[in-house]
Amino acid sequence: MTATAITLTGLGKSFGMTDAVQDLSLELAAGSFTALLGPSGCGKSTTLSMLAGLTAPDRGDIHFDGASILDLPAERRPVGLVFQKPLLFPHLTVADNVGFGLRMRGMRSRDRARRVAEMLDRVQLGGLGERRVGELSGGQEQRVALARALVLEPDVLLLDEPFSQLDTTLRAQMRALLRRLHVDSGITTVFVTHDQGEAVEVADTIALMLAGTLAGHGTPESFYTRPETLAGARFFGVTNEITGRTRHGRFSAPGTAIDVSTDLPDGDAVLVIRPEMIQLEAQAGVVDGRRIGRVVGARFAGTHVSVDVELGHHRLRVHHPAGRPITIGQSIGVDLRQGAYTVFTTTGR
Repeated sequence: MTATAITLTGLGKSFGMTDAVQDLSLELAAGSFTALLGPSGCGKSTTLSMLAGLTAPDRGDIHFDGASILDLPAERRPVGLVFQKPLLFPHLTVADNVGFGLRMRGMRSRDRARRVAEMLDRVQLGGLGERRVGELSGGQEQRVALARALVLEPDVLLLDEPFSQLDTTLRAQMRALLRRLHVDSGITTVFVTHDQGEAVEVADTIALMLAGTLAGHGTPESFYTRPETLAGARFFGVTNEITGRTRHGRFSAPGTAIDVSTDLPDGDAVLVIRPEMIQLEAQAGVVDGRRIGRVVGARFAGTHVSVDVELGHHRLRVHHPAGRPITIGQSIGVDLRQGAYTVFTTTGR
């Protein structure tokens, strides 16, 4: 298999009066592992279906390595596809399911058996080739589906929420397996999911879709530390928003005033900061962005203590290190350091 660059240009698809995908333009590097992330109904599965050739776009184009594939039917596109459900043939053995596509290509039985055995070993199902599908667990069935897609050596692997029906432990195991397979093969992979944690764990880059449009594209770290849009920040679970105004490069709100980028226009604004990026300090005073708040709630959360702090008219959620004392009602320094937060105005970040 060869790594393939994917380019989507002005891609659009409508169903009746509903625009499922709107003007989607996206470039995926050869050999990349990209998560198409978003809530239900955002257009991510429709996008994957257009990549696979199962759905025809109404607008735009799709290129693999610079060449349009719109005229290629699904069966001729160099893609492997794994769905939410394994969709295995119940009357065939595991080996026959994995080797079905190879048999359709006319590969000799001896060569086919060798390739299938190698692939079953790679997905940790070695020795189970003669089992029937009905004898497998849910995780094993999805591994068979993954092996069936990869044994054909596609240029692109497409996965549509393949682990959504598995329990938590199996999902974690399958994510780890998928990462190993990607590292070994270097195949360009597009993985649809609605789970932010899953996207962060498996993907090198994330394309966030909201309401049929691209709301951001970057590394998992960038979505956490420097979100491109307020909607994207909210989707990734930013629980702290401070509403205020920007003026001459300074953000002001009841309880705090912080120097921010002078590139921001004056006007209404929202400062967002993740709970783990705020530090609480017992001493009072205002230094380098510290402000004084009041602790109004605290509960143990395993790796940290989840603390609620009133700062002006806002209530902030803070992940405070477990073992450090905190008392309900105490005044405490709230450290909003430069670089730990992002400010959005009505005209953008």
